[in-house]
Amino acid sequence: MISISRMSYSFNNHLALKDISFSMRQGEFVFLCGPSGAGKTTFMRILHGALPVQRGKVDVAGYDLNTLPERKKHLLRRDVSVVFQDFKILPRLSVFANVELPLKVRGVPRHIITKRVRAVLRSLHLDKKSFTLCEELSGGEQQRVAVARAIVVKPKLLLADEPTGNLDRDLSLRMMDIFQQFHKFGTSIIIATHNQEILDRMPDARIVCLAEGVMQDVRGTCQGL
Repeated sequence: MISISRMSYSFNNHLALKDISFSMRQGEFVFLCGPSGAGKTTFMRILHGALPVQRGKVDVAGYDLNTLPERKKHLLRRDVSVVFQDFKILPRLSVFANVELPLKVRGVPRHIITKRVRAVLRSLHLDKKSFTLCEELSGGEQQRVAVARAIVVKPKLLLADEPTGNLDRDLSLRMMDIFQQFHKFGTSIIIATHNQEILDRMPDARIVCLAEGVMQDVRGTCQGL
């Protein structure tokens, strides 16, 4: 699913990621942890094609990101969904319209769109907000809309950058249950998180830690959370 060899990334003179090698099998569940500023968001953005590969070799979901042209990155994003920290939902559209959008782009038949969107909204306790404009939602509700839009397409790989950051404990745990359900159906998942309780609730998940741009596989508590 993912193969990375000696990848580094710099912002001006700041080396954000340092000589990272990482691999992930199809169907694996990985937590990416580490303190703020460790490089987690940069790592995610490279995997999604939002940042270029500056140094090293990166393959994601069968795509060589070193050679994939900009005009074909939409193909990568059909297989790789992202839950961004800043949500990137469309505030003047309803909850339902936001979540159905990636299905409409893919040309999915209307009856399947309706069925799938309703099921995902129900699982995230958003069904009563289906026709509410997103600009009228709370931050936590907007975050759940972003998650719903990412998972409704049943991607091969789901990248979630702090998906529980604006949620209370009960909703955070509920959302993790939903991620686990999709994982059971074969979706590969990487979740960046500061939440040690979530890590503790999933002892079988792989944990990868970023600290000052350097990555290592760890077991148990990730230092710096």
